[in-house]
Amino acid sequence: MAYQLTDKFGRDITYLRLSVTDRCDLRCTYCMAENMTFLPRRDLLSFEELDFLCEAFVQRGVRKIRLTGGEPLVRKGLLPFIQKLSRHLSTGALDEITLTTNATQLHRFAGQLVDAGVRRINVSLDSLDRDVFKHLSRRDALDQVLGGIEAGLEAGLKIKINAVALKNGNAQEIPDMMRWAHGLGMDMTLIEVMPMGEIAQDRFDQYLPLSEVREQLEGEFTLVDTPLRTGGPARYVKVEQTGGILGFITPLTNNFCAGCNRVRVTCTGQIYMCLGQDDRVDLRAAIRSEDPLSALNAALDKAMINKPEAHDFNIKNPGSAPAVARHMSVTGG
Repeated sequence: MAYQLTDKFGRDITYLRLSVTDRCDLRCTYCMAENMTFLPRRDLLSFEELDFLCEAFVQRGVRKIRLTGGEPLVRKGLLPFIQKLSRHLSTGALDEITLTTNATQLHRFAGQLVDAGVRRINVSLDSLDRDVFKHLSRRDALDQVLGGIEAGLEAGLKIKINAVALKNGNAQEIPDMMRWAHGLGMDMTLIEVMPMGEIAQDRFDQYLPLSEVREQLEGEFTLVDTPLRTGGPARYVKVEQTGGILGFITPLTNNFCAGCNRVRVTCTGQIYMCLGQDDRVDLRAAIRSEDPLSALNAALDKAMINKPEAHDFNIKNPGSAPAVARHMSVTGG
């Protein structure tokens, strides 16, 4: 195996979040503008190039690949790509292939994902109230999402619900959403809103510190800290009253950068070493060069040198500009 991807702070990179498309069939208010201009399809890496890229990462010590978007299930040809990628599961070189989805298309693909080797997925869902869901996502698709979750559970997928905590959106729903998720055997993770890309609303008005959420939950539930880790930044508690697991991802109130083990690659082959920084390295140019493997490894080495120690996320004042200009869907959720 080629030598391990390790940044200049000694952090081994074992987790790749790979976006396969910037397109999405929802328009969540905290994520993107309502009238998004998506990339021309010709700008995207082909599935052959994505597979070559993943092979290089696996050879450099990546053990987990999460496929993201946009919404990954809207890209045609994704399932054959995952089936091919699963050869690394068979050899033991890769521990897990998973994905993050909004579940609008999950009813179509749940069984095929399991057949392709996917065992665990994250579903982004911020409300169980139809009107609130429609307001937050700008689409009336809650029934479709819930049907997708049901299909995923029936197919045997382990599902975790990811909800962005929004002060003026879903704050009052969080306890009931947690009860619902735990009642169906699903873990749940809460995420602080991140200042990425210009949107119609001021994120200062959306931002809800999870320290406040936890304090409120502890007035009703017993939360017991656990050592559970799933390869990402969440910190987990067990909720004694429900028997389920609740996670907290806190990029603003409790910086988790010291243990960062991940990088993100966009659907156009740009590697972002940090979600909250604009610095990137072009892997597509390396892949399409005359000596793609050597060029790609050199580009990855450069990325490791450039990976910052921490992000610059901050939401302290009304009207503040986003930390980075790109939307989350461009980087990969």
